[in-house]
Amino acid sequence: MHFSRPVNLGIIACPGADLFTDDIVRNLKKYYGRKHKKKVDLISEIYGIEKKEVERKINFLTDIQNINLKECSDVEEYREPEFKVPVKYTRFANGEYKAGVINSVRGMDVYIVQDVENHYPIDINGDGKKYNLSVNDHVFTLFATIDAVIQSGANSVSVVVPAYPYARQHKRKGREALTAALFGRIIENMGVTRIITLDIHSKEIENCLNRCRMEDLHASYQIIRTLINFIDIEKSDLVIVAPDSGAVERNKFFAGNLNKPLAMLYKERDYTRISSDAKTSNITSMRLLGNVKGKVVFMADDMVGTGGTMIKAMKHLRELGAEKVICAISLPFFTGNAINDFDDAYKKGYFDKIIGTNAVYHDDTLYGKEWYVNATISGLFARVISRLHQQRTLTPLIDNSEIIQILLNSPQTEQFYES
Repeated sequence: MHFSRPVNLGIIACPGADLFTDDIVRNLKKYYGRKHKKKVDLISEIYGIEKKEVERKINFLTDIQNINLKECSDVEEYREPEFKVPVKYTRFANGEYKAGVINSVRGMDVYIVQDVENHYPIDINGDGKKYNLSVNDHVFTLFATIDAVIQSGANSVSVVVPAYPYARQHKRKGREALTAALFGRIIENMGVTRIITLDIHSKEIENCLNRCRMEDLHASYQIIRTLINFIDIEKSDLVIVAPDSGAVERNKFFAGNLNKPLAMLYKERDYTRISSDAKTSNITSMRLLGNVKGKVVFMADDMVGTGGTMIKAMKHLRELGAEKVICAISLPFFTGNAINDFDDAYKKGYFDKIIGTNAVYHDDTLYGKEWYVNATISGLFARVISRLHQQRTLTPLIDNSEIIQILLNSPQTEQFYES
């Protein structure tokens, strides 16, 4: 059994990412606790030693290696590891940010978590005064945290950004900046060794990195696990629809794993227009390649901003005779007035459910809606961090077709990457 005691693994939450980070830490503690119990049980069985004695010997070896040992807890009990590293943040009156690591991280592998799309009020200074941070504010607090950790002597620094900033600025039209690549190069040059993200908008972004590795995770397992709560996949007349040409591969994955037909919406856009809300979408025409009449439609996309494109697509599918429309969004930004616009669309019958993830923070303004369902992906990020720390393969987590098939064949099972 492969097991590594995580004595040099640290997790840091940037302002706005506390809840997601705490969820990751909770999952890490459950995961390591479960692995520890299995190891103790196995050693006890193999060597014929009482489990408490096994715990005692493990704690004994740990304490020998601890050069700063002053006192220790019960020597015959499992000691839950600590992962979260506290950091003090300061926002100055002129808008500058400072990050200071409170505990030592020297020699540690540190993972810095940041939710750049959290635009809810945040108390940064701890004085009760809250600020709404922009993407740029979040990005710079991330820069400050990276530098503070590197200056503090960390062995390695990895960045966890479920929503990769500026991901839609990945290809140039005319004299435009490739800002998605710029962000990657900046943190790579700062000394970051790895970026962990979710359903990145374009795989091309990874090509801008030379030394820094990118791990692009997918929420497909969690989405399907949520989807089967609403429809009987085996019996329903389900069709998978790609909302545009850029989403074909994503929806092809769902169609292949669910063994369902794939259709696609083809859209013409006027790129001189900028979508500021759902009513000002830049789509000029829309056509469906396939048939949805009398069928249940499942449509997956990587992100929703103002939501105009998605709402128009759902309305069009209803007009073509779709019986139900269910959408899955890996990164539910819901910027501007999007939540109210989706609320209106739901009341008009354009769709039945939206499945989102907790990769982007929201409160009951969204979670309280009848049409919205949250799929948690914190466990996925926790297992990726654990495997990276133990230098194990990520293949079962990134190419998750096998575990999806296990789920579909045994819907009641709670097995999820337990190994």
